[in-house]
Amino acid sequence: MLENFVNFLNRSPTVYAAAREITTRLAEADFAPLTEGEKWKLELGKGYFVTREDSLVAAFRLPKKAPSSVVLLASHIDSPALKIKPHPELSSHGIGQLGTEVYGGPLLHTWLDRDLAVSGRIVVLDHNGQCESKIIHLDDYPVIIPGLAIHLDRSVNDKGILVHKQDHLKAIFSIRSKEKHLEDWLRKHHSFNKLLSFDLFLVPVEKAAFLGFEDELIASYRMDNLTSAFASLDALVKASPRSNTLQMSIFWDHEEIGSKTYAGAESLFVNQILERICMQFKMDREDYYRLKSRSLCLSCDVGHGFHPGYADKYDPQNATLLGKGPSLKFSARYATNGATAAPLVRLAEQQKIPLQTFASRSDISSGGTVGAIMAANLGIPTVDLGIPCWAMHSIRETISAQDEISLCNLLKAALEEPLIHPEEA
Repeated sequence: MLENFVNFLNRSPTVYAAAREITTRLAEADFAPLTEGEKWKLELGKGYFVTREDSLVAAFRLPKKAPSSVVLLASHIDSPALKIKPHPELSSHGIGQLGTEVYGGPLLHTWLDRDLAVSGRIVVLDHNGQCESKIIHLDDYPVIIPGLAIHLDRSVNDKGILVHKQDHLKAIFSIRSKEKHLEDWLRKHHSFNKLLSFDLFLVPVEKAAFLGFEDELIASYRMDNLTSAFASLDALVKASPRSNTLQMSIFWDHEEIGSKTYAGAESLFVNQILERICMQFKMDREDYYRLKSRSLCLSCDVGHGFHPGYADKYDPQNATLLGKGPSLKFSARYATNGATAAPLVRLAEQQKIPLQTFASRSDISSGGTVGAIMAANLGIPTVDLGIPCWAMHSIRETISAQDEISLCNLLKAALEEPLIHPEEA
């Protein structure tokens, strides 16, 4: 499983690549593709998936009869990053640079002095005059954002690195710059008539790797939140079908910038999919609302793992440790409460899966997830959980390998076992 996870990480440098990797693996597991614009004809017990804008994926397996409940696994597949601007190329004293903007909340200093590739999506006019989207990854000529020598800033080790978002985050691609370097680079690898637009990011060339004396750690870019996406995908593909429970996984875009987009968790995407599924079973609105009330959403995102070098940043009774299992996340910004946490606690005990609880210090607010957004918009009880992580939002994040296995096992069990209504087993 872990080698499979590492391969998933390496094949998913951007949200677009991750969505493609997810749909490829779903198709290999006999899930059938759907489009939003077609009329759906669904078969009992069969799996399906649908995508939106190359970056949002929903997958589900129908039960053997009309569903009376839903177990929904929710994660996101975007990550904090540096996004290339629409007109990115500039030159200073012959040094060619690509202008970037900050996407989400990355730890900016971790992007300095790294070999970086260009990855994402381009939209082109093909040779037949049709618009076409292409998922691209250019790593044959890495670019770099050099830091400043300590001789020119003697206080840097005492006061920290101040990274100016406009001035300091331009990636150097040449000391002999020329116009249209980026388009020429794209044409080297992809055939098209005209470049219309793009959504491109800088991503590290360095691959995911096992660390520690016993390979007990995994370090990679985009652990936030490919850890949860992989576990949700693995659980759905491997889970046994239920008689009357709809099993579903959703992989959102734009969580890192607030989710208020066409492909984000504030959209009506999941509501519309659930309505369309209910119509296949001739269920009315009353049945639809009853279905929601008997369901559970598991919002999965990484959490802050206890860092021994910064012990004062954690609540000592509610810190989570790497290697000790997934954690239920409690705070005013999470959807977890006593009622939604209880089924997961019970399930973990039954399956002998270690489970922790997390709450942040009262004077340090935690980050947000799609959990509260989905609970409010979708009207389904929701719990927030995830595995602990070091250096969240860094270009190189670290998790425990065993925690990833435990999360996969917990989510699979959540799809297979009755969580809220034991009489439906």
